[in-house]
Amino acid sequence: MENVESVMDQAGAVLDITLIDSATVTLTLGQVLLAAVAFIVGLFVARIVEGVVGGRMRRADFGPDMLQLVRRLLFYGLMAMVALAVLSILGIPLTAFAFVSGAIAIGVGFGAQNIINNFISGWILMGERPIRIGDYIELGDVRGRVEAINNRSTRILRTDGVHLLVPNSQLLETTVVNWTLVDDLSRSDVQVGVAYGAPVRQVKALLLEICREHPAVLDQPEPEVFFQDFGASALLFRAYFWLHASSEGGRRRVCSDLRFAIDEVFAEHGIVIAFPQRDVHVDGSLVLRRS
Repeated sequence: MENVESVMDQAGAVLDITLIDSATVTLTLGQVLLAAVAFIVGLFVARIVEGVVGGRMRRADFGPDMLQLVRRLLFYGLMAMVALAVLSILGIPLTAFAFVSGAIAIGVGFGAQNIINNFISGWILMGERPIRIGDYIELGDVRGRVEAINNRSTRILRTDGVHLLVPNSQLLETTVVNWTLVDDLSRSDVQVGVAYGAPVRQVKALLLEICREHPAVLDQPEPEVFFQDFGASALLFRAYFWLHASSEGGRRRVCSDLRFAIDEVFAEHGIVIAFPQRDVHVDGSLVLRRS
């Protein structure tokens, strides 16, 4: 027992070693170790609570945007409580930061303004939801699906399988086309040119029939076919149709199917799909003379 008490006394003496002794704050080794343990345990508990709440929301069919927003708010809220607890253990009052707040604000303003701008923009994106996780968007020449909206940037999976990281502020400051903001309805079109002399009324009827027979083409709004123009080498027709397409690949697949069908149906009805050609007329009255 005496040995145990001796060890405890020695450990207590070590933990009571003063690391910082000032007019406002006195820190001992025991306080620092306890604060470190409290921070690690708090971080661990915050992750567990975040995971449990996220799992229940996922089973309740909450959207990915709402799920990420709630998990983020919950995690940062719990970590704020952990930070206050750590400061309390260390005996550091919040007023101690009042002296350095001005310097920190100036440093942040000059050195981290882009980071803060993107951080706030990320919260705005999660709150207003002009862009949601899973949306198919068009940003300049880039098209892709939103995979994640993080604190600083948004991760987009392009149509070619490449991941693109876009700063959150750029999504608020530039024009973004969101194909699936309200719904996944999309209008597309297929153009074809037929040879001069083809029965134009029959061409229109065949194009409408081809569009209506495709399972992905919607009945409402109805497909429409327009005799677009008298081209240089063809009579130009364009078929417009609506479909549910949440990606560029879906639209391309349907357009490809329709082109295959147009080629087959036109061949069955003897309608020639035109191609660029040039007619040359020779004047037979001209006589070549030898020099």
